[in-house]
Amino acid sequence: MQLQPVLDIGGLLVSSFVVHAGLAIATLLALNPLLAKVRARRVVWNLPLAEFGILIGLIGLYTILL
Repeated sequence: MQLQPVLDIGGLLVSSFVVHAGLAIATLLALNPLLAKVRARRVVWNLPLAEFGILIGLIGLYTILL
């Protein structure tokens, strides 16, 4: 599998990192109701920092998988 540094979306050249970051943000937005349902604020001391860590992990996961 070859890593493509630039994606062509309708004639617009977009960095693959931007696409991976967009996917990670969309996934994090989809996970927010689940985090609220399991009351993550009670378990995690600093929720924004935990969400940022999840975001970085998702970006890395999408970079490896895609």
